[in-house]
Amino acid sequence: QVRLVESGGGSVQSGGSLRLSCVASGYVFRSGCMGWFRQAQGKARENVARLDTDGSKTYADSVKGRFTISQDAAKNTLYLQMNSLQPEDTAMYYCAAVDTLSRCRRNDYNNWGQGTSVTVSS
Repeated sequence: QVRLVESGGGSVQSGGSLRLSCVASGYVFRSGCMGWFRQAQGKARENVARLDTDGSKTYADSVKGRFTISQDAAKNTLYLQMNSLQPEDTAMYYCAAVDTLSRCRRNDYNNWGQGTSVTVSS
């Protein structure tokens, strides 16, 4: 039903930048109720950035000041600008969304992309 497709990942050197994109198709309740997650090998998945329906943005402490989440609602596209990348940012990055208001309010993401890989070398 809902399809999320991430792109923009790749391999960069420490200090470099990448811009991830997530294009949503099908029914998504609010494109503003979306987030970016990442999972490094051997580590738990973490929510690195979240965009709420009121436009507010929330970031994990580990990426504050370096990552910026944004949205182009007309294009159903979510972005994650990643600057000053560090080796610890190496992970598979996933876009996530919801399809109901209740899930949005609970940050209960039930739609996921397949991920885009980010590798940062020192």
